[in-house]
Amino acid sequence: IVEDNLIEGFYNNVLGTKSCIEASIKSKVDNFVLISTDKAVRPTNIMGATKRISEMLVQTYSNPDKKITTLNRTKFCAVRFGNVLGSSGSVLPLFAEQIQHKGPVTVTHKEMTRYFMTIQEASQLVIQASAMDDSNGNIFVLDMGDPVKIIELAQKVIELSGLRWKLNNNDEGDILIKIVGTRKGEKLFEE
Repeated sequence: IVEDNLIEGFYNNVLGTKSCIEASIKSKVDNFVLISTDKAVRPTNIMGATKRISEMLVQTYSNPDKKITTLNRTKFCAVRFGNVLGSSGSVLPLFAEQIQHKGPVTVTHKEMTRYFMTIQEASQLVIQASAMDDSNGNIFVLDMGDPVKIIELAQKVIELSGLRWKLNNNDEGDILIKIVGTRKGEKLFEE
């Protein structure tokens, strides 16, 4: 959505973050935690670039040497997430819907990998980041283990549904896995 709506993505991620930071300072909020993304590491698309700028805003406002405000008591930090399983942007509900409709299950590239975490892990990271005394200005990343190949995830979801997957129409199997190609600015591997 952000890649198709560049200006709105900038308004939401950059200007929205700046407005929230300023409101937090004005309201004397104790802790401000920005939810960022692994796409902010060496960004190749608007989502990643705007989130990286948002992280830089958090770091700028956390720096007492910048003298942005003499009354700033708010502690600022950011957390970077990979893909949160079960969230609204998760690939799992999409796969489940595609399987329910007898396929195909769409995967962008055979080599595409992503990091995954649970909603519980994401929630704990936010709480822990806000509770740390020395978190001001830091960007926290949860150790999400090894990246998962999306095609392998699709295969497992199909198998867990009691079905067999296939990679082309001539193969035996119940659900076709279709490679649809990467989108503009999409990386094969996140960092």
